Amino acid sequence: MPDRDDTTNTPAGNVRPLDAGRVLHLQDYETCNPERIQREMRQYWDSLRMGRAVPARTDVDPRGIARALDYAFILERIAPGAGRLRLAGRHLIDLMGMEVRGMPICAFLNTSSRGRFSDVLESVFKAPQIAHLTLAAKSEYARPELRAQMMLLPLRSDLGDVTRALGCLIATGDAGVAPRRFDLVEDEVLPVIDGGATLAPSPSAMGFAEERKGFAPAPSPAPAASTPEERRAMFRVITPRTPDDDRG
Repeated sequence: MPDRDDTTNTPAGNVRPLDAGRVLHLQDYETCNPERIQREMRQYWDSLRMGRAVPARTDVDPRGIARALDYAFILERIAPGAGRLRLAGRHLIDLMGMEVRGMPICAFLNTSSRGRFSDVLESVFKAPQIAHLTLAAKSEYARPELRAQMMLLPLRSDLGDVTRALGCLIATGDAGVAPRRFDLVEDEVLPVIDGGATLAPSPSAMGFAEERKGFAPAPSPAPAASTPEERRAMFRVITPRTPDDDRG
């Protein structure tokens, strides 16, 4: 923003008609740059670690990512491969055309890409590790083609388990008519510590069923009797025991 004061000659207490009711965003003055936003998010996440592999959710302060705040979000893991948005910036709301807090993050993906996205998301929590995703939305009526970048950075909850994530979603171009959903074009996972190992995303084990165990086959039923003599032979006479039998 310019340093000069354009309101020098404006009477005190008056607002120029041009500025009345106008909301200013940083992106009004700087072209959206996905690389810069992701770099700043990663640097902020690294600054929160303070010697730890993964920082805590309580360490995150929105003021630390002021320039990327419109694109940022925080996820909560609610099931294997599933995450719910706890907080989300204005850019995500604009893409969906509605408030997105409480929505599953997979709502931004087309159904054909949700399986792979779920696998990548679960690996972020399970390893834990960092994920970079390249997304694309096809051109449709009133919806121009969009390209987007997403980054997921793991966080620890108050209980110490890795069930939170700090992320960002940056789409470049005219969003068109909301909602906009994307295809997952490419994904990459990175270790939280340079030189560390990564966990390849794989289909998550859904549900809570116990492991299937082997069982013995049921015994074959006895052949059915076909004649009166065979049926009589199958009867067994049981004689009750008496006290005298026990003494004998």
